Amino acid sequence: MDSSATPVTSTPLAANEEPRNGPAMLQPLRLRDFRLVFVGESISLIGDQFHFIALAWLALLLTGSGVALGAVLMAAAIPRAVFMLLGGAMSDRLSPRSLMIASNALRAVVVAVIAALVLTGNAELWQLFVLAVIFGVVDAFFHPALNTIVPMLVSERQLPPANGLVQVMQQLSTLIGPAVAGVVVAAISIGSAFVIDAASFVVATLCLLFVRGGRRAAQSHEDGPREGVLSTIGSGLAYAWRDPAVRAIVLLTAAFNFAFTGPVSVGLPYLAKERFGGGPAEFGLMLSIFGAGALAGALLAGSLRHVPRLGLVVLLIAAGLGVGLALLGNAPTLWLTFPAMLFIGLGAGFVNVRVIAWLQGRTDPAYVGRVMSLVMLGGMGLAPFSLVISGVIIDLGAVTLLFSVAGAIVVAAVLAGFYSGVPAQMTDAEEAAA
Repeated sequence: MDSSATPVTSTPLAANEEPRNGPAMLQPLRLRDFRLVFVGESISLIGDQFHFIALAWLALLLTGSGVALGAVLMAAAIPRAVFMLLGGAMSDRLSPRSLMIASNALRAVVVAVIAALVLTGNAELWQLFVLAVIFGVVDAFFHPALNTIVPMLVSERQLPPANGLVQVMQQLSTLIGPAVAGVVVAAISIGSAFVIDAASFVVATLCLLFVRGGRRAAQSHEDGPREGVLSTIGSGLAYAWRDPAVRAIVLLTAAFNFAFTGPVSVGLPYLAKERFGGGPAEFGLMLSIFGAGALAGALLAGSLRHVPRLGLVVLLIAAGLGVGLALLGNAPTLWLTFPAMLFIGLGAGFVNVRVIAWLQGRTDPAYVGRVMSLVMLGGMGLAPFSLVISGVIIDLGAVTLLFSVAGAIVVAAVLAGFYSGVPAQMTDAEEAAA
């Protein structure tokens, strides 16, 4: 056990005590602590959609510039990525429940300040930049803590449905939230949308206050000196690198996010406009089909009690996603992109749930926060580079090449996973117990 992490004082239910009745997907909701976390964070996710719509409209009203909006979003994204590993380290050193409470409470304050500035007519662009940076820093501590607390509240067998529920709620919030938020902003005011988001953070904080699990015992002097923060981060990186399967999955996740972020965010709207002669409606339809597929994939992944040869299944699906991404860039008509987007969404939703659950179960509890923060960093940290590179390639008129290279990156990462022995080492809880 790493000396940088204090002992966990609450452990998930034993296998013979966990809920078994009813649909597998819903069983984690019978656990009081997980139910509180799920309800609170579901409300917060919906509030986030109000925040995004209101922030976009506010930035445009203040400046009329899309560049200004992008800069505000980057002002939050950069510190979020920079402090992500620190957030993972602190999730292993402190109680993830306490970090989540502090993060939610601070984010509630930040959003409430924005709401007050807007409602009083005093909002200025520089204030949005300052508050976005603060929000991004605080946000970096929340996400690793959330991924750390889940395996502390449910058994290993319940990790797939528990993560499936989280992913389903994330997809539903993005499908439903923006439309509702847009109506609120249009019918009432921008400030009211920020008030709703701040209130959602307050509700999530109150739910966490009633959670009994997710705590760690205070370290005593008898345990010896505690590692420094940088040493804690370093030991987490070393732990992930030493395990070939974990290392391969972390690299696969980073390659997957890098390959998909730019082509989907920049390449798809270009295809919709230039190749298919469409506009925002066509682009939105492609994203909606992807979202529907991701929702279905998360539901499927969380509902299955057992996935035989999980590692092989994950790698084969990931390879299929890489091929699908390459084919997407070669689609001659809009209609042919729809089955590709549905398949990519379905596979991505399935793989995301099962991989996160496997990592949480595979990783030593003392390192869960750091390993999960490393996975999230692979997505968030590489996203800006993917966006910039994709934009440059598209400006050169090589959109087909963009999607082909992105697909090849995913396939190459899959081959590295096979070489690292992922199929033999990556098994779910049911198969490991057999």
